[in-house]
Amino acid sequence: QVTLIESGGGLVQAGGSLRLSCSASGGLFSSVVMGWFRQAPGKERECVAALTWSGATTFYADFVKGRFTISRDNTKNTVWLSMDNLKPDDTAVYLCASYRDAFTLGTMSSARSYYYWGQGTQVTVSS
Repeated sequence: QVTLIESGGGLVQAGGSLRLSCSASGGLFSSVVMGWFRQAPGKERECVAALTWSGATTFYADFVKGRFTISRDNTKNTVWLSMDNLKPDDTAVYLCASYRDAFTLGTMSSARSYYYWGQGTQVTVSS
């Protein structure tokens, strides 16, 4: 059983920065795709960013390109989401997710491709 635990959320003013962390345990972290999603009240869950096991391939949603950076350290079983120039529209619960295994086929930006999910961390951006 894989456990994903997010941290680093909080309240920040518009234009500010936050760095989210996701710590994984119980699985083969170094071989799976990892992603960050977000969900705001009344809205669908959407993919913010994702990357392959090596980090060689990344996905960024258009609305975060140039502002957010996803990275990972397989030796620490951790993936990060660095968020700069935050906007009030970025307010949401941010969730970390992983593929079930290295053999999973699917689109990195689709929530249906992911099997394990964290509980989420709240990010609130004030104007």
